[in-house]
Amino acid sequence: MREVYNYLFSSVPSYMLKLYSPELKLKLNRMVKEENYDCIIAEYSFMGQYLYRNKGLPEQVVRVISVHECYTDARLKVFKVKGLSLEGLKAYLHYLQLRKYEFEMYRSADKVLTLTERDRDILLSYAPDLRINVVPHGVDVEYFMPKGWKPRGNAVCYLGNFGHEPNVDAVLYFYREIYPSVKREIPDVKFYVVGRNPPPEIKALEADGSVVVTGYVEDVRPYLHRCKAMVVPVRLGGGFRGKTLEALASGVPLVSTRLGVEGLKGVEDEDYLIAENPREFAEKLVALLRDEGLMVKLSRNGRRLVERFSWQRGVERLEEILARLVEEKRGVRNRED
Repeated sequence: MREVYNYLFSSVPSYMLKLYSPELKLKLNRMVKEENYDCIIAEYSFMGQYLYRNKGLPEQVVRVISVHECYTDARLKVFKVKGLSLEGLKAYLHYLQLRKYEFEMYRSADKVLTLTERDRDILLSYAPDLRINVVPHGVDVEYFMPKGWKPRGNAVCYLGNFGHEPNVDAVLYFYREIYPSVKREIPDVKFYVVGRNPPPEIKALEADGSVVVTGYVEDVRPYLHRCKAMVVPVRLGGGFRGKTLEALASGVPLVSTRLGVEGLKGVEDEDYLIAENPREFAEKLVALLRDEGLMVKLSRNGRRLVERFSWQRGVERLEEILARLVEEKRGVRNRED
């Protein structure tokens, strides 16, 4: 009922309202005035609401929203996958709430950043007038460098924050529709589900003795280094998945949907394996687990691919964009004065 009430009577979508804090907005405004910042970057779209319609921010401050995924499009995807279930209908209600507000918010910014070209194109399909630059996600290549990658048995893993719906969907999809076929071929396979906030339906998978659900871990590297492959069977969401970079930087081969490697620009079957349905996914994962030569090739090539995504390159690109924005805004202010 609250969703329906917010849809009918609130100018702000409930998807945004649940992550809004008046205290944080006041603190942001005070800090910006006291520190005299040139630019504010709202990381994730839900943080963009603190810049949108915020008259407490100085006019000269450059406002940037870094969009990790288009919420409007993401909720529509959930509806298409879940259909007329309660979850699907709730997603469609969110879609109706978001589709106007989200793009008005982006238009109010001086610049929108996306992590991939595909995300940029999705935003432009809804709002062709947006000012967008692409700045890919980065990874600490040295931190994840494998120091003697030695997988134990036939272990595979999935990394993610399970407060994020696409990660829950990916693990359940893998376990229910792909994993049984893998187990028939490789009975000693083990599946590690690594990450914070696993909901009850994910924790319940441990009833299968071949599944380990870790919850939050301080360091994911020990889990990556014990696995022969990371699976990325994502069907929902958008943006650049940091988990893929971490696996590749660790030398761990990937088996993924095409959506899961969005933005990597690697070569299929050379840098990672792609599968778009349960049967194909199981077949490719089984083939990988049985073929040490393929594992070594994908490990080497993936590591080479990920070196394009060092944080240093990303920071240099971002600094260039921000410096230009600040200069442009100062120029406009000077002409007005």
